Amino acid sequence: MLDIKFIRGNLETVKKAAENKNRTVDWEKLMKLDDDRRRLIGEIERLRGERNKSSKQTIDTRQQITEKQIQEGKKLKEDIKRSEEELRKVENEFNQLMLTVPNVPDKSVPVGKDSSENVELRKWGEVKKLDFTPLDHITLAKKHDLVDFERGVKVGGFRTYFLKNEAAILEIAVLSYTFQKLIKKGYIPLIAPSLVKEFTLFGNGQFPWGREEVYTMEKDNMYLAGTAEVPVTAYFSDEILAEKDLPKKFVAFSPCFRREAGSYGKDTKGLYRLHQFNKIEQVIINKAYYEGSLTLHEELLHNSEEILQDLKLPYRVLLMCTGDMGEPQVKKYDIETWMPSRGDYGETMSDSFMGDFQTRRLNIRYKAKDGTTKFTHSLNNTAVASPRILIAILENYQQKDGTILVPEVLREYIGKDRIG
Repeated sequence: MLDIKFIRGNLETVKKAAENKNRTVDWEKLMKLDDDRRRLIGEIERLRGERNKSSKQTIDTRQQITEKQIQEGKKLKEDIKRSEEELRKVENEFNQLMLTVPNVPDKSVPVGKDSSENVELRKWGEVKKLDFTPLDHITLAKKHDLVDFERGVKVGGFRTYFLKNEAAILEIAVLSYTFQKLIKKGYIPLIAPSLVKEFTLFGNGQFPWGREEVYTMEKDNMYLAGTAEVPVTAYFSDEILAEKDLPKKFVAFSPCFRREAGSYGKDTKGLYRLHQFNKIEQVIINKAYYEGSLTLHEELLHNSEEILQDLKLPYRVLLMCTGDMGEPQVKKYDIETWMPSRGDYGETMSDSFMGDFQTRRLNIRYKAKDGTTKFTHSLNNTAVASPRILIAILENYQQKDGTILVPEVLREYIGKDRIG
């Protein structure tokens, strides 16, 4: 959520940001509601002042209260009550409309309508030229009994699966390797809940825009999170931290759930787009230091690149354009890993800097050294998500004889260097 003072002081900039993010906001209504809100706050303060002044005069002069004063006091009380009720209605409508205002992108973010206008920054690793026709991960999985798609659908429905044998071990291995790597870098390890309250989803900016993507537990008024970003960013909600303790860096494991609404017919086969998966997420809560947060944004990116380099998987880094970066982000990178069956790179990590957009919604603040209280910044990035990363591993490490090499850094976890 943006500060209304910032919106008023930079209205054209904020309007242009919403337009570039393909979002519509009723600016005229928002400004009117803010005007009404300010007017009512002023009116209530004036009425309370009159009531307090009248009460003080009566006490100071020790005068007997007259019938006229009694009636005037009743009228002031009724006027205050009426104005407070009106203010509650206006503030509720104002707050709901404020939730529809997206964040303002950094100046380095390219303006574009959709993913076709993202900017490729760099590539790493050599895409191997094979002297045989490679198999896709579905065929490889069936060949080596690594995934049971049919029984997954039987038990859990569309886009569900059973990982089996070495694939099950491989997922645990890549998650464990990543978890340990980031712990060694000083990140605080967490096992995050997937079952969350509604405020966490408004807080991270998924609501109101992405409600259809989230599984709802209607009976309990709870939700299943699609990423550990949701619970972990809310970890310090309604708290005031100390500047000396920032930044707080977390690495969190959680099962993730996504409805994938509107994506039917898109990546419906295999392990690319699923309703349930496991993920290691990086989350940072930092002080309100813009340049410092941009530096941490690069650190998160470096962590994910390092993981892919350890796995020796070719990848590329994209700077997302305004129309493909999401509502809460100030700046966002996507990391895409080479997947031979696609003949292209597929998204495996998303690295986002949010400024104080999420923390205003979640009321996460810190006491600065100068004694002032400020909202923190928040950042997050996927460290690794599985089983999507298994697509890249299985397909890039397949051999001409049909076997699959195990990435060297994972061999101690798997207990072998080859599958098949």
